[in-house]
Parts: sequence; structure tokens; C-alpha cells
Amino acid sequence: MAAHPLHSTDKPIFGVFMPQGWKMELVGIDGDAEKWNVAVDVALRAEKLGFHSIWVYDHFHNVPRPAHEAVFECWTTMAAISQRTSTIRLGQMVGCNSYRNPGLLAKITSTLDVISGGRLEWGIGAGWYENEYRGYGFEFPKPKDRIGMLRESVEIVKSMWTNVETTYDGKYYRTVRANCDPKPLQKPTPPVWIGGGGEQLTLRVVAEHADCSNFGGKPDEWARKREILKGHCAAVGRDESEIRKTWSPEVFIRSTEKELAERTRGGLWGDSVENWRDNNLVGTPEQVSEMVATYVKLGCTGFIPWCADYPDTETMELLATKVMPNFV
Repeated sequence: MAAHPLHSTDKPIFGVFMPQGWKMELVGIDGDAEKWNVAVDVALRAEKLGFHSIWVYDHFHNVPRPAHEAVFECWTTMAAISQRTSTIRLGQMVGCNSYRNPGLLAKITSTLDVISGGRLEWGIGAGWYENEYRGYGFEFPKPKDRIGMLRESVEIVKSMWTNVETTYDGKYYRTVRANCDPKPLQKPTPPVWIGGGGEQLTLRVVAEHADCSNFGGKPDEWARKREILKGHCAAVGRDESEIRKTWSPEVFIRSTEKELAERTRGGLWGDSVENWRDNNLVGTPEQVSEMVATYVKLGCTGFIPWCADYPDTETMELLATKVMPNFV
């Protein structure tokens, strides 16, 4: 499989999440309509700032626990944003495979690629948020089965994108002469992003099917996972350099250490400030640039962070104007 023509790996790409409500970032805004207006404004600002892509989560309930606060759904949000933007690419970090039948997912993704003018970055993962599975009536299979379902879903979607009809008889899914029209505009297919760092199963699926792989960890952990991915690629006869490797931490940037010191709590999951800074892109523009450079040297070719000060855009602006120019 050749590297996707839109994804030269010579230089890192910088995407950014838009506020969506999943991480409670819209809670201080009155009214759901105004929450949506703010989310759209941030997405439009990201395009003006020159980000490669705008991303959304695929979740229904807030984290760290359901809080009855607005969470805008992944694919309807992407469809709406596709009509308000013209150049920025549109991604999901990452779609939960279990939430949609793969035949339907092929239709959704191909439609989005067409209506956006060929800007889809298709992100998919095995799923993990058990609370949502239970809340929405989905079965929550064992990890091995969820990853097996992920593999089959990717195979079905790619087949439906490229073939006149798809008949597929797998362990988990079956289709009979499934049609998918319109086909995606991007050829041979839209880029396929597979999220997750499971070393034995998920990274094997990445080696087999992904154009882009998103996994996390501190530099030594990230480097270890890349080496494991190389091994899986060798096993399936794939050149690992064809796959863009990315990282999606939280990002929080302030111009001075004094401003950073005013941050009295860590990220969403209640970490200490010190631990939060160690595991994410947190610091002055110079410090964040040094962190990015560390990952680039390890082979990371994309950064898709979530701005921890949303709905404020100070971090997003500093990332675009003070960090990105050092790498693109």
C-alpha cells in the first residue's frame, strides 16, 4: 500500500480538535444554540490560522462522567462544519466502530468526502467507553472481539469505497451485494486513521490497513510502540515509513511561566499539574516547540491536540503562530 498522496511524511502536520462538549468545555456557555455557535466559530478560526485539520471525538456522554451537558454528535457535526469551511480537512479521533454498522459507516464517510470536496480523514477505533455502550444499548464485547470487529469494519468500508458491490462474510459482519454510491472523491481512498496503542492486536490492524496511526505515551513509551508497529509491518510485508505516526495530547500554552503557574489544576482526569505537564504539550511556546521536536526526532509526523483552555482560543492561537512555524 503506497502512502496516501495527501500525506507526505516529510514534515509534521498540525490538526486541532474543535470544542464539542465531550470534555465539559462548553459548560459555561448559556444555551445549546450558543454552545454550537461557539464551536463553529472555533472551527472557522482554526481554518484561518492554517491548521491542517479539525477533529471531533465520537462520544455521546460527557467525561469523566455523564453530566447532562451538550455533546455534539460526531458525524452530524462534521457534515455541518464541512459546509462552513473550504480548505481544512475533517477528522474523527477516533470513530467508535461499534456505534455504526460498517455498511452505514461506508455511506456516511463517502457522503462526507463528497460534500466536503474531498477533505475526509477517516478515523476509526475499537471503542472503550463502556458507560456509553450501556447507555445506548450496544453490547460491549471483550477487547479481542472489539478489535476483530474493527478489522472487519475497515475491510468492508474500504471495499465499499472502491468496488461496485461488496459481499463480505466475516466472523462479525456480513454484507450481500452492498452498494455505496456516491464513492469518495479521494483516490484511491480517503486516508484511514486507526487509533489505539494495543501492542499485540490494534497495532497489527494498523500495519495491515492504516494510512495513519495515532497512539500516545511519553517519549520512551511512544518510541517503544513505534518499534512494535515496525515489527508488525515487517510481518505483513509493509513499509512502516508509509504510515504517518501521530500523537493527540492535551495542549496548553501561555506566553510566560508566570501565566503557566496560575494554572492550579491538571487536565480533565484530575492529574497533578506536574504530571499533566509531563504527559502533554504544556508550557511556553518555546517549551512546547522543544517537546514537539523530541517527538519529531522519534518519528512522529503529526500532532492532533485538544486545547485545554477551550472555549478560549489563546492556546490554539499560540500553537498556530508561535509553534507551528518552527516545523512547517
